[in-house]
Amino acid sequence: MSAADAIDAEVRLYDRLFDVEDPGGDQTREFTEFLNPNSLDALRGCKLEPGLAEAPSGARYQFERLGYFAVDPDSAPGRLVFNRTVTLRDTWAKIEQAGKRE
Repeated sequence: MSAADAIDAEVRLYDRLFDVEDPGGDQTREFTEFLNPNSLDALRGCKLEPGLAEAPSGARYQFERLGYFAVDPDSAPGRLVFNRTVTLRDTWAKIEQAGKRE
C-alpha cells in the first residue's frame, strides 16, 4: 500500500485510568486526584489500508506491530475511528531492561 492510497482515520490509544493501583486506598484525597491525564491519546490523520473504509462498527483488527483495534461506534462514512483494545507485548523493552540490570 502506498501513502497515496491510504485512508485517514482517528486512532484512540487508551491507557490506565488511574496513576495508582488503588485510588480509593488513600482516604485523605479524592479518587479523582489520581486520574491519569494521559489515559486517552487520540491520534488524527492516521493512515490505514483502503480495505478498512467500509469496516462495520465493532469489527476487530490487528494493526501490525501495534496491537488489536475495534471500530468505534463514533465512526461514520469518511470518518473512521478505531480504539486500541489490546497492546502487543513489548519483548524488546523487556530485553533492554534486562540488559540495564546486568
